[in-house]
Amino acid sequence: MVASMKSAKIMVVDAQGYIAGRLSSHIAKSLLNGNKVIVVNAEKVLLSGRKSSIINEYLKRLEISSVISPRHGPFHPRRPDTILSKMIRGMLPIRKAKGLEALKRLRVYVGVPEQYKTFEKTKFEDAIAKKPLSFYLTLGELSFRLGWKGE
Repeated sequence: MVASMKSAKIMVVDAQGYIAGRLSSHIAKSLLNGNKVIVVNAEKVLLSGRKSSIINEYLKRLEISSVISPRHGPFHPRRPDTILSKMIRGMLPIRKAKGLEALKRLRVYVGVPEQYKTFEKTKFEDAIAKKPLSFYLTLGELSFRLGWKGE
């Protein structure tokens, strides 16, 4: 356990132009390997598929609530950084200790914070979108449709 933590490193990933699912799987694997991962530009992650069906699917998911009171959940993320972190969380074994520890090493930001502008960005070549950007829906646009006002 201690030997794996010595080889741990900080990875800064600029999410602009990446497909959400493929990027999430790479990040989840890096987290399980003991790396700390910081994701910037979460609002520029791309979702593949028909835009109308993606938006309708998320809007339908927002209708699910508790019968007793909305305070009891489920709570649905609307911000791009929380949507992306929930995607990554879904790929981690969070019911086990290693999954919870991996999730604690994840940070997701909208935009690029000042302290991470100078870091070298990690690239995942197979997660980059191959088609023109008009074929994809950005996470920022989806969040805007769900009610996020932006920052």
